[in-house]
Amino acid sequence: MAKLALRNISVTPVTKVFSGHPIIAQMLIDAGAEMVADSRVENIQRLTKAGVLVPKMLIRTPMLSQVTSVVKWCDISLNTEIDVIEKLSCVAKQLNVTHGIVVMIELGDLREGVMPELIIGFIKQIIDLPNIIIKGIGANLACRYGIATDEKNMSLLSNLADDIEAKFDLKLDIISGGNTASIDWAINHTSTTRVNNLRIGEAIFLGFDSLTQEKIEGLYTDSITLTAEVIESKLKPSLPWGSRGTNAFGEKEYTSERGAVSQAILALGRQDVCITGLSAPDGMTIMSSTSDHLIIETSGKPLLVGQTVMFNLDYSALLSSMSSCYVYKYFNKHIASKVSNNAMNEKGKVNATIALP
Repeated sequence: MAKLALRNISVTPVTKVFSGHPIIAQMLIDAGAEMVADSRVENIQRLTKAGVLVPKMLIRTPMLSQVTSVVKWCDISLNTEIDVIEKLSCVAKQLNVTHGIVVMIELGDLREGVMPELIIGFIKQIIDLPNIIIKGIGANLACRYGIATDEKNMSLLSNLADDIEAKFDLKLDIISGGNTASIDWAINHTSTTRVNNLRIGEAIFLGFDSLTQEKIEGLYTDSITLTAEVIESKLKPSLPWGSRGTNAFGEKEYTSERGAVSQAILALGRQDVCITGLSAPDGMTIMSSTSDHLIIETSGKPLLVGQTVMFNLDYSALLSSMSSCYVYKYFNKHIASKVSNNAMNEKGKVNATIALP
């Protein structure tokens, strides 16, 4: 992003919300990305096998059971555990390769990270491990408790980088200050900072600041849509009848008497997408959902069987629908034409369609 580049902050695009889809990765590379990141080794393996050649970063702390795959497929991984780093070193030595690591530091959101006061001792234990290169340090904020990126926690991260370099006589290439939630700080901060990298997914694809849910100036919020087909459309009572228990998901839905309503059922359910992350078009209201059915009511002209309805998605809806094998992924032809036919192979029966830029 141009505004971040002016601040000498690089962007590492995160492909996890698209399950590491090669078409999306190629789009990001064409836009200038020099490295991509993902939280799943399987996605990074998929990218590599599809011919995506830029360096790849694993942004979830590696599982001990996957360290061989991490070293084989990932150039860099984010780490917080000595045992894991020692195992990465052992495997990298066996394979005669080097593996880069970024040590994550806890700055308040209480997800992953070494406590700041323990970081010097932590680095001391890994500094001499063979075949391991300490590429930098980083932090994650906003994902668990919504803790904001600010001058205080970024100054601490910067100071810790200085302390590590001075103590161990090494150069840290990456000081990664967080994710989409760090963009506002990165663009508007006034203090001197060592932060030179952000790991961004949501802002690129959905155009929103994840911390405030406000639109980011200059970005699109409607470039990705989800379309589902109407499989039933009828005039029905607004109230159910008969003795009631809980539904298939252990819930007890409540509704009010509104007389007869124009109800439509779409071939889309909780197995396909996080329903709460969908935004229906004007004049339509999402009323309920089951595993395979989405029930909506329309205030205007009734929908027709076979008609399609297009929804906007938030991050949770995009993540779940991209992970569903029942949702067909359709890409803009201009982008898709740049990627090999192997990457374009999307087999399976169409239940719903997600369209991307």
